[in-house]
Amino acid sequence: MTRSQRFHAVTAGYLGWTLDAFDFFVVVFLIDHLATQFHVSKALIVTTITATLLTRPLGALIFGLLADRYGRRVPLMCDVIFFSVVEVLCGFAPNYTVFLILRTLYGIGMGGEWGVGASLAMESAPSRMRGVLSGFLQSGYSMGYLLAALAARFVLPTLGWRWMFWIGGIPALLALYIRTKVPESEAWHQHKLPTVGAILKSTAHYWQRFLFLIVLMTLMMFLSHGTQDLYPDFLKTVHHISPANVSDMAILYNIGAIIGAIIFGQLSEYAGRRKAMVAALALSLIVIPFWAFGWTPIVLAVGAFLMQMGVQGAWGIIPAHLTEVSPDAARGLIPGLAYQLGILFASPTNNIEYALRNHFGYQWALAGFETANIVLLTIVILLGREQKGKSFVRN
Repeated sequence: MTRSQRFHAVTAGYLGWTLDAFDFFVVVFLIDHLATQFHVSKALIVTTITATLLTRPLGALIFGLLADRYGRRVPLMCDVIFFSVVEVLCGFAPNYTVFLILRTLYGIGMGGEWGVGASLAMESAPSRMRGVLSGFLQSGYSMGYLLAALAARFVLPTLGWRWMFWIGGIPALLALYIRTKVPESEAWHQHKLPTVGAILKSTAHYWQRFLFLIVLMTLMMFLSHGTQDLYPDFLKTVHHISPANVSDMAILYNIGAIIGAIIFGQLSEYAGRRKAMVAALALSLIVIPFWAFGWTPIVLAVGAFLMQMGVQGAWGIIPAHLTEVSPDAARGLIPGLAYQLGILFASPTNNIEYALRNHFGYQWALAGFETANIVLLTIVILLGREQKGKSFVRN
């Protein structure tokens, strides 16, 4: 690929994940509004988030297989259009039942985007820059969260909650960009198999590695969703911070997340993928007291900034790490499916933390859950393997 083609491929993956994450995190800022609108409890609105997480593996399976069989570009375009249309329809939901169904369908689209986008981006990136570009790609998740916070700060008060979903139709335009600017992956051309059955058969030889990746991604999902999804509600409920200031804090800690993803992604090129991930986790563990028990809004903001810098610092290495340890013929399927099966097993995170809140208080529920998770995740990472710098194409 030319430098321009590499740029467009990585940009397409980044924008897809950014806009996908925006559509997901919109609900996080609307828990109170949606509960009032649909006359249900906040717990039921949290359940819609869980429903989205539950169906993501189905999307990873469908679009991952399509990406390995027919190439990365067309499945990625179809996926982007699908989740954009569903997001717009969420803005027209007349009641809770319809909204729940739509958020469940949205999970299929969200689940399909990451694996296809990550394989296209990482196969297009030069191996020497894979770490920092991996961090850039994954930071799209935090950018989507930041954009959702901006929408909650400026769109919600003026246009209302439905517009938060209607502007989620913008990602459909990304399909045009992919169609006109992004070339097909050369690695896919070299390693493609003739049938879906052959792809599935090739993955069977890697079942032990696949199971390990599922465990790794489950704990990684506990890390991200356990520190992000309920945090705006936590700030409003426990610390009585106004919705406007919660949005401002979310913008701030997502800037920290973007910085962390890129810094630790680059660090992984020198220290290795696993050591860089452990360093990022150590940062998150250290700042838990400030993140959960901060005695002033400023302390909470600094704690949240550093927390997400560590969380997304570890996550920034994941696109490179998963694509490097996956087999060549199933690089569209295995990273995305392991990623989304991880979220399947971690999907009760919000409900678990919400239930722990009733027994131990919101602060100890978040702090205790994440302390235990970070320690366990560190052990799992150190027990794993890596293939930093692996070549995806035959010279």
